[in-house]
This record gives sequence, C-alpha cells and structure tokens, in this order.
Amino acid sequence: MFSGIVATTVTYLGQGDDGVHRFALGEWRPTIELGSSISCNGVCLTVVAVTEDSFGVEIIEETMHRSTFSSLEVGARVNVEQSITAATLLDGGIVQGHVDCVGRITQGGPDLGVAFDRRFDALVVEKGGIVLNGVSLTVTAIGEGSASVALIPETLRRTNLGDLGVGDPLNIEFDIIGKYLVRQRSLEQREAWSQ
Repeated sequence: MFSGIVATTVTYLGQGDDGVHRFALGEWRPTIELGSSISCNGVCLTVVAVTEDSFGVEIIEETMHRSTFSSLEVGARVNVEQSITAATLLDGGIVQGHVDCVGRITQGGPDLGVAFDRRFDALVVEKGGIVLNGVSLTVTAIGEGSASVALIPETLRRTNLGDLGVGDPLNIEFDIIGKYLVRQRSLEQREAWSQ
C-alpha cells in the first residue's frame, strides 16, 4: 500500500537478458531489499534485484497489458514511492498500486487533463481522489471519460507528470472506496432483479 506521495523519479534502464527491468537510483537512497514493494509509475512491483546504484523488478504479462510499461522507453523518468508502514504519516490517499487503466493526456501542464474509458466514470467525483502515474491528486473537474487535476510547481518538479504532453499515456488508479461502493450497488441491483 502507498500514499501517492512520490519520493522522486528514477531512470528506467531497460530489461536485461534475465527478464528483470532495472532502474537507476540516482541520488535516491531508499532502504529497499529483496522482496520490498515499490511503486513505479503507480504500479506496485516486487524488488528482485538490488545493487548500490539500482534496483530491479519482474513485470508479468498482466501488468504489461494493464499499464504503460509495454511502451516505457529506456531513459524515461519513473515516479517511485516505497510502501507505507503502520508508522507512516498518510499524507496523500489510499493507493494500492493496482492500475485500473491506461489513460491519455488531453491537456498538459499545471491544469492536467486526462481521458479514459467511460466505464470508469462512476469512480470519479469532483474534489475526489485519482492517482496518475502513482501521484495522488484531487479531481478539479469531470467530464464523460475525462477528468482534470491541478498540479502545483512542486508536483511538476518532483514527478514525471510535467514531462507528459497531449496524447501521452499514463497509468490511472481510481479511488478504492469508490470501487467498493460501485461494486456493492451493482450486487444490490442484481439481487433486486432476481427477486
């Protein structure tokens, strides 16, 4: 579990012959070890390799299919966050690192707009939460299959959201509480029809 408060960005080094995807730590010096969970662009991944200057993860086909990792280029900046603990201050939101879909940027910059499949519309509310590339953000406006968020300069500096332009893909995770509410309502409606 994560908070959506990105620590920094790391550089994607690519996939090795062993199938492991590696990232250069740069100046970031987290306490990670084999088996640690780490959020990379909002995807919860398990660390399988650690060196002084890098870490590596394995990415299964399902994750490649549901996230932007299938199109990630070597040298790209990737948002990272270590998993939270019971002692962690929960500054952002409740982030699982389970990407729901890949969206597209419709407007770049501080008033960031994103488009996504309309089947997720019920999970987005104005002033509610949304997670974009692992960054927990507040929705400022909604439309059909779209939402906007306002990015402060610190978020643009600390994350890769400022690197993205119109048409670029990004990982989206919708609010977990909203998902449970929508699921509960769906089950209640199904039960009502069966009676």
